[in-house]
Amino acid sequence: MIFGGFGDLSSLGGILAAIINLLALAVFFRAILSWVAPDPSNPIVQALDAITDPILQPLRQIMPRMGGLDFSPMVAMIVLFAIARLLSNSGI
Repeated sequence: MIFGGFGDLSSLGGILAAIINLLALAVFFRAILSWVAPDPSNPIVQALDAITDPILQPLRQIMPRMGGLDFSPMVAMIVLFAIARLLSNSGI
C-alpha cells in the first residue's frame, strides 16, 4: 500500500496508527494542492491547513528551503508513517 494502511483497528495502537495515517494523507493532499494554487477561502483548503499546520510549521522553521522547494511535507509524512508503524506493531 502506498499509505501505511489502517491495519488492525481492534487495538488502541491500531486506532492511533490509523489516525496518524489519515494525518499523513492530509499532508499529502495539502502538498498536491499547493501545486495548483488553491483558493485560500475554500473550506477544504482551510480544513487541510488547520489540520496540517501544527505539523508543518515547526518543520519549516527547522528546514531551509532548497532551491525554492519545501520538503517539509515529505519529511512530515516519513515521520508520521514511522510513528504509525511503531504504534501498529506495538502491543498497545
